[in-house]
Amino acid sequence: MDKISALMDGELDEHQVQQQFVRLKQDGDLVQCWHTFHLVGDALRGEHPLSHDFDQRLTARLAAEPMVLASRRSMMKRITTYALSAAASLSAIALVGWVAFSDNLLAPQTELAKAPITPAASAPPAQLASVPSNGKMNEYLIAHQEYSPSTAIQGLAPYIRSVSSAQPVQGR
Repeated sequence: MDKISALMDGELDEHQVQQQFVRLKQDGDLVQCWHTFHLVGDALRGEHPLSHDFDQRLTARLAAEPMVLASRRSMMKRITTYALSAAASLSAIALVGWVAFSDNLLAPQTELAKAPITPAASAPPAQLASVPSNGKMNEYLIAHQEYSPSTAIQGLAPYIRSVSSAQPVQGR
């Protein structure tokens, strides 16, 4: 019995603890001693003990509960889930990259845009063509700017209003 008290107080080494548990499983008198020592310890600490048949009633209620049997997920399902998740992620990245880095395929290409650029060493600097306009074309372009396919991925640029004025050229 002295070993049971030492076991409860945590004074035994690991090997002795294993030996005492084996003895407790085999000897009903030691189990009764174990319960008595715990009852004495509870009384000394001022704790209210449970009813004398509490452990048997709890064991019976646990045995009466239905057992839920669930099959484990197979390794193949787990691998398939990870593979499909990775494929979906790569597809999303490819789509975003294609939209962000591709040229605007909806915009019509003019002959000037299709022409190859050849640098000329002796060519004079290019001058911008000045086309006279009464401003109606600018108003049309500004009014329909939101429908332009070139403004699809330009951040705030489609929301900025352009303002210009036409001044008569002096001396022409």
